[in-house]
Amino acid sequence: MTWVAAVARLRARRESGVLVTVTTVRGHAPRDAGAKLVVGQTETWGSIGGGNVEAVSIDRAREMSAAAKKEPEVLDFTLNDKVTNQHGVQCCGGTVSVLLEPLPVVRAVAIFGVGHVGLELARILARQDLDLHLIDSRSDILTEDRLAVLADAVAQVHVHHTPLLPEEVLAELPPGTHVLVMTHDHAEDAALCDAALRTPHLGSIGLIGSAAKWVRFRKRLLTEGGHDEATVNRIRTPIGMTEITGKEPATIAVSVAADLLRTFERAVP
Repeated sequence: MTWVAAVARLRARRESGVLVTVTTVRGHAPRDAGAKLVVGQTETWGSIGGGNVEAVSIDRAREMSAAAKKEPEVLDFTLNDKVTNQHGVQCCGGTVSVLLEPLPVVRAVAIFGVGHVGLELARILARQDLDLHLIDSRSDILTEDRLAVLADAVAQVHVHHTPLLPEEVLAELPPGTHVLVMTHDHAEDAALCDAALRTPHLGSIGLIGSAAKWVRFRKRLLTEGGHDEATVNRIRTPIGMTEITGKEPATIAVSVAADLLRTFERAVP
């Protein structure tokens, strides 16, 4: 498997890893500069030459993943029999530098409701390195022609058509997914809010709408839903940056996207 395919596999698994690259070789070494190794939690793909260099790099890569390190690191090795190594002697005679680049699990965002605002928001978020889930109960909203504006997305876009119960998608979303509720139907929004509060593995939950809408929803969640105050307070509404007051779909989308990115930056790794 190529290193590119290995990185893609880690992403699809939503598993963190590290890309290890030989950057500099002086003298004799097992591999030339450019050799790559992908290190996952339990597997590796590729090779940077085996022996102590590779074993130490794997050990450090897994330590970085466990600690959620974001910054790359460089390791330097001298390959001679006078150096004490952790994993045996390599006496090729040269020196090697390797670069360890973290491959974190990308964030995931789910937009429930891909109407005017939802589509504009999807266009913005699609430029980020995300797993972006688009969910709607209306098939005409999710046509290929309408979503063609996302064809060059950086994000991995996942489309879910849910004609009956959109809230069923919540259980399928990756752990930590940030949920934005903005459907065309207040009843659908209410059902999604209730279900999201009952889905423990989600990240933040945001609801679009007015203060009057939230008063009704909050009362219903506390009484009919049986949620306590602390649980209901997980829902953030209104979403977006309050300093941006425009009501055009594209303006609202910019506001919501900026607020979400701020949430990402504030989140504990």
